[in-house]
Formats: sequence, C-alpha cells, structure tokens
Amino acid sequence: MNAIKIKFQSSILALGLLLSCAAQAQHGERNLAKVAPEDVGMSSAGIQAYVDTMHAEVDNGNIAGVVSRISRHGKTVLEDAYGYLDLENQVPMTDDAIFRIKSMTKPVAGVALMILLEEGKFTLDDPVEMHIPQFANLKVAKEDGPNGQPIVEEQDHKMTVRELMSHSGGLTYGRFSRSQVDSLYLEADLLNLDSTLEDMINKLAEIPLRQQPGSRWHYSVSVDVQGYLVEVLSGQKFDDFLQERIFGPLQMDDTGFYVGRENAARFSREYSQSADGLTSPENDSYIDPVNFLSGGGGLMSTAGDYLRFAQMLANGGELDGVRILSEDSVKQMHTNQLPPNTPGLESYPGNVFA
Repeated sequence: MNAIKIKFQSSILALGLLLSCAAQAQHGERNLAKVAPEDVGMSSAGIQAYVDTMHAEVDNGNIAGVVSRISRHGKTVLEDAYGYLDLENQVPMTDDAIFRIKSMTKPVAGVALMILLEEGKFTLDDPVEMHIPQFANLKVAKEDGPNGQPIVEEQDHKMTVRELMSHSGGLTYGRFSRSQVDSLYLEADLLNLDSTLEDMINKLAEIPLRQQPGSRWHYSVSVDVQGYLVEVLSGQKFDDFLQERIFGPLQMDDTGFYVGRENAARFSREYSQSADGLTSPENDSYIDPVNFLSGGGGLMSTAGDYLRFAQMLANGGELDGVRILSEDSVKQMHTNQLPPNTPGLESYPGNVFA
C-alpha cells in the first residue's frame, strides 16, 4: 500500500510511512491535491472508519484532540481536525495546529546529514572523532565501579558515523535504561534547553560509552549528536541549515525549534493521561527561542508541513520540482545499516534500523 498517514494528537504523535519509493516516484503529479479516496485506490468507508475511531478516542477522554492527514500516490484523501488543542480553555483543534513532534524530528536530522554526505563532507565509515575531536578519548564502561563511576576500558574500535546514525555507537539516553552511565547522563542534564549542542558534546566527552561501538543497538542521544555534526560539517547553526536546505525549499513554513508569539494561539498543549484524566502543564515552553536545538526531539510542526517532508521522501527525495536528496540517498535511508544479528532489537521481531 503506497500511502502516507500522519496522525497528530495533542498527547501522542505518530507517523506511518507505508510506501514503495520506486512505485511512488512513477506517478506524475505529486502536489498533495485533495482527491476522493477511490481515485487513488483507497476506500471511503475505510477512511471514515478511521475517522470515527479517532473521534471516539477524543469523545472517550483518551486524548484531547487529533489532526489526521492521509495521502496516497501524492494525493491527499483526508484532512481532519477534531477535539481541542487546549482542553482547559475549550479551544478547538484546527488543521494548522502546531505540535511538539518529539522523535519525528529524527528523520529530519537524518536527511540533513544525508545532504552533507552527498556533498562529500564525510563518509559513513569516518570515525566520529575525525569531525568531533572532543570524542577522541572516549572510554567504554566495562562494569560498575565505586561511587557511581564505572570501571572503563578502551574502545575496541572508534565509533563511526554509520554507528552514530544507527544508534549503535555506544551512547545511551539516560532515561530509557539503567546503568551507571545512564545515571551520569541524568546528572549531567545533557538535554537542558538552556544549554547548546556544543555544551552537550563537551559533557558527553567526560562520560564513558555505555557499551562498545557497534556491539548493540541502543536508543540514545545519537541524533542530538548528529545535529552538532551538521553544524561542524556545514559551518552553520543547526536550525539555520534546516531552514535553508529543507524547510524553506519544501515550504514547511510552520516547522522549527520554537513557535513564536505570533503563532502561540495555534500551539497545542501537551497532554498526559493520569488517574484524574488528561493533564497538561502550562503551554509556555518552546513559544520563544530555545538554545538547545535537539535533533532527537526538538522540532515543532504541523500535520501539513510534516506531510510535505514525508512526501518528499516517498517521492525519492523530491517534491513539487524541488530536489532535497538523490534517489540513491533515499534508498540508502531505507536500507538496514546494522550488521546481521546485532543485539538490541530482540523485543521487535523482524525490525531493522535504517
């Protein structure tokens, strides 16, 4: 099924890409114009069943609101907004609502690095320390040690850019696993919004790797490090590079690391489920500029903007006559980058990491 479905909820964000790039690229018009589902081989009844299900989630109090976009063969078959972007003040959800897209930032950072790869600024097998010299003396945690400090050993080989980009470089997140290294990440407050990407790199340089590079897949701050790598390789701030090379060309006018006061009324609150129902903090973060430009989860965007980004990838790197990446680069992004039988994905049978 060559379709793109994007679902933005005020408490949950999800992106599903169900596509074949080669088949998608064969279709002439790819401008996301609205058509009937049957025009692109989809079912109006099936689309309506999806809409009814999502609306029921709102009506049952499981989520505050939802924005859905579904596209196939470059044509949009659904644009739907339902519920509230601000439940407390009963502000209706709108199709142009802006959301914190969290880890859906990661593919954007990946595309940014692939642009620089095409330009010959690095190779995937370069040691990361070639471009980030702060990593030159990284050690690896061998076992737990006294006073919360792990006993370390040397890297058996230097972390490569390919390993960095595939969450197999030895880094961790600090929040999703337990080890002395994870605890050191939390103590260092690596992702503090008032810090910079360089601050994060300097902190990481003082903390050992959680495991040997290439030894396992482990979800990590790797993509935040990639954001800094983009800055080093391009000579631009990460946000400026994304604006110039991706957001501007793709007309993603509502995507960035902050919302802006002029757009604050469209900024959805972030809800969590609790024993008392849906709860949300005040909607004050990310309205004004932040220092930390997180490639791992820092972008704000709309369903419409992100659909343009996803459609560009579905088309093999091009949208509306604007080419962001070559078809070969997009194919490489859809190719498993992990060696056979790499540990770490056992809980996800059949999954690989591209």
